[in-house]
Amino acid sequence: MSTPHVVVVMGVAGTGKTTIGPLLAAELGVPYAEGDDFHPAANIAKMSAGTPLDDSDRWPWLDAIGQWAHGRAELGGVVSSSALKRVYRDRLRAEAPGAVFLHLTGDRALIEERMAQRKGHFMPTALLDSQFATLQPLQDDEAGVAVDVSGTPEEITQRAVAALRRLDS
Repeated sequence: MSTPHVVVVMGVAGTGKTTIGPLLAAELGVPYAEGDDFHPAANIAKMSAGTPLDDSDRWPWLDAIGQWAHGRAELGGVVSSSALKRVYRDRLRAEAPGAVFLHLTGDRALIEERMAQRKGHFMPTALLDSQFATLQPLQDDEAGVAVDVSGTPEEITQRAVAALRRLDS
């Protein structure tokens, strides 16, 4: 990409944000921040118990991610965040107006299978339906691209880089 952007890797749980994010950051030569690390302990406890977060739980988390993204403006970076609703992405953009979104999309069955194979993650497969119900895909007026998550992590990353470069031109 010709200018350093902060890329927010978004999507429902299990799409590979934590896998693709670092690969994308390495490909772009910028740092990666894991969105889950910005959650307060209360959010992790709630999700671990199988309870979906509500918006009041998400605001401090989104603000923390947005502040990191703001600090990387003009320097570039990659951060993961489900960013499922437009209002969440708007909140991130309020902190980091130049952020672009990489929406990892895919077949629900594939995503559920990948979630079931994860070890030690606090997000149970039982919350996948609530994630899909909440998801509002990127709108035409939002800076970002959607990339399918079928294939290997390396293939997904290459598709993401190509899509982001097209967005940049």
